[in-house]
Amino acid sequence: MNSKVCVVGSLNFDLVFRTGKLPVPGQTLLGGQFSTHSGGKGGNQAVAIGTLGGIVDFIGSIGQDSNGKIMRATLDSAGVNTESLVVDATTPSGTACVLVDDQGMNMIVVAAGANLTLSPAVVRDALAQSGSRVVLTQLEIPMDCVAAASEAEFFILNPAPASMIPGQILARCRVLTPNETELQGLTGILPDDPEDCIRASRGLLEQGVKNVVVTLGSRGSYWVSNAGGWHFQAPNVRPVDTTAAGDAFNGALAHFLAAGREMSNAIQLANCVGALSTTKHGAQESMPSLAELKELAGNLL
Repeated sequence: MNSKVCVVGSLNFDLVFRTGKLPVPGQTLLGGQFSTHSGGKGGNQAVAIGTLGGIVDFIGSIGQDSNGKIMRATLDSAGVNTESLVVDATTPSGTACVLVDDQGMNMIVVAAGANLTLSPAVVRDALAQSGSRVVLTQLEIPMDCVAAASEAEFFILNPAPASMIPGQILARCRVLTPNETELQGLTGILPDDPEDCIRASRGLLEQGVKNVVVTLGSRGSYWVSNAGGWHFQAPNVRPVDTTAAGDAFNGALAHFLAAGREMSNAIQLANCVGALSTTKHGAQESMPSLAELKELAGNLL
């Protein structure tokens, strides 16, 4: 089996501000720590796979600037193949402003930059060279690039940030992984309980999605297919920073599915990877290793 995953997605240089509480509109807060990190949903998910020891190619675009060089180096150090990473000479790399409070909750604003210069032709050519059966993408790149990625044999879409998705893309999704807010945006139904979660997900199944995996933060995740619905609890951990927890989950899910694991097992392992990522600060720096995963969830491996 071809266990390689190809991630088509975004790279953003994160400017992180830590503060006791998150500001309200019009409020200025003093104090807190500042740091910079390599981020972007696509980059985070690729690093999650690489840190677990998976084989992963990355397709995306950065600017010809120092931030882009740092982000590429971070991917390389995690074992991610960056041969298909495009460098745009006229557009700066994507940048994100991340606010994190003492409880680990966050607020994020993204300036997409070079992420929006990626073209579907580049995506198709790079996917052909990669030969990956499993392709994972998100919505921080142009929608026509998402459409190109959806032509893969096994297409996983993390519909974040929340956006309307063309029906032809949904119909090609082997796995769709919305969080609660994204599921509500796609269906108009807030999944407050299992019944609403199933009802909302079935609306997506009717559009051609094969599997809907709803991420519920500390409450784990919910898998809905035409065969039924199942809830999987997340392990109890002490979170310090929830940034990129969803990306950790998505990268791990793609990795374990590509490795041939059953959906239920892959989801449970992804729950553990997502939870472990919240126990460290940062985005890509927080991705757990296979050894750390074995310590928490060795019975699942």
